[in-house]
Amino acid sequence: MKNQEKSNENREYKYIVYVQFEGSKKAYTFGSNLSYKQGDHVVVETVRGKELGQVCLESQPFDSDEVKGSIKPVIRLATEYDVMQKKDNVEKAKNAMKICHECIADLGLDMHLISGEYTLDRSKVIFTYVSDERVDFRQLLKDLASHLHCRIELRQVGPRNKAKMVGGLGNCGMETCCSRFLSDFEAVSINMAKNQLLALNIQKLSGQCGKLMCCLRYENEEYTRLREGLPKINSQITFEESRYKITAMNVLQKQAKLENKEEVRFVSFDELWPDREKKNEKTKKLSK
Repeated sequence: MKNQEKSNENREYKYIVYVQFEGSKKAYTFGSNLSYKQGDHVVVETVRGKELGQVCLESQPFDSDEVKGSIKPVIRLATEYDVMQKKDNVEKAKNAMKICHECIADLGLDMHLISGEYTLDRSKVIFTYVSDERVDFRQLLKDLASHLHCRIELRQVGPRNKAKMVGGLGNCGMETCCSRFLSDFEAVSINMAKNQLLALNIQKLSGQCGKLMCCLRYENEEYTRLREGLPKINSQITFEESRYKITAMNVLQKQAKLENKEEVRFVSFDELWPDREKKNEKTKKLSK
């Protein structure tokens, strides 16, 4: 019944409007009976309240397949007053941040404040913070409400969200992926580093957030494909009537390092396992 109700709600809209908010590159979908152009500033209804966003793509005819569940509406085209109020809210948020910092210090709470933001109509201020432990902020909410005279929302985020909000440069010298284009965080495991035959130095494999770098995921699927049918490192093999240990492999160059007591050799995969790729293709066909 709930899914049917959501579907009925969405049928009221003629268009899907894609909106981005300041500080975020992710596009959110909203419903509207009016068409908007790319670059238009609009006031939208969100779970946080009224927000000012910018249309990042010309409105598209409503397609229920493009929408998961019910979506919030575009209230109207933004006015000059809305834009000015948004700028004014940024300045007021700075003062709210200062007050919040003072209240946290007075109460001795173990939480690190990251940001403060007012909704467009200033009915609510949202504070984002990081903390290693659960924080009892009931008294903090009371203190903030008495100073700011509006609804208060405290949102705890993880280290990756903090890095996304703060930004910075990654080990590659480019802006961090999370602040540049990532909209969602997917799991990154140490097995991905192992799969790419990287040295398991956690300090070098970690990003600014202290977690494993998101970029470990990017080539993991390709490395998995390239390593199909290959033996493990330190495996013993016989090659040209001599016994060797595989001490290293470069799957991109398709080369293995072989060692025994007498010599060290670098041999191509084609020489070691000439039928490997044919076997992999046969296995794939059988699995299908």
